[in-house]
Amino acid sequence: MQNAAALSDSAALAPLKRPRGAAAAYGSVIRGTEDPRDIEYRVLARAAALLDSALLDSAGPAALPIAIHENRLVWIAFAADLADHNNHFGDELKGRLLSLARWVFAESDRVLRDGRSPQALADVNRAVMAGLRSGLPPAATGLS
Repeated sequence: MQNAAALSDSAALAPLKRPRGAAAAYGSVIRGTEDPRDIEYRVLARAAALLDSALLDSAGPAALPIAIHENRLVWIAFAADLADHNNHFGDELKGRLLSLARWVFAESDRVLRDGRSPQALADVNRAVMAGLRSGLPPAATGLS
């Protein structure tokens, strides 16, 4: 399992650009010739790194709320993409991924409200990342 230190410094912990549509959430990491799976992998890795760094002793009091917010932005963008009429995933896969997004939002609330660890959120991001790298659809990673 990766930790924040293992990720490239070029994926520094600067905030993502704020979405003005689903694709805009990926704006800070998009390269014109990049495969969408690569872009999704990178934004998930960045969000996981933020969640990991929020657990460090050196993290300030705002680190966790910022990490949760940034992770939510990624999952909001995913949910918007899934709901778009141009998305060609099958209904079952869309349903599973939207269910996962709902879990991310609920778990984010539990982390902030109840003081739970954000580790499960980072783990979900990494599981989806593994699915993206393996070429399997995210639902095939066993998350749903």
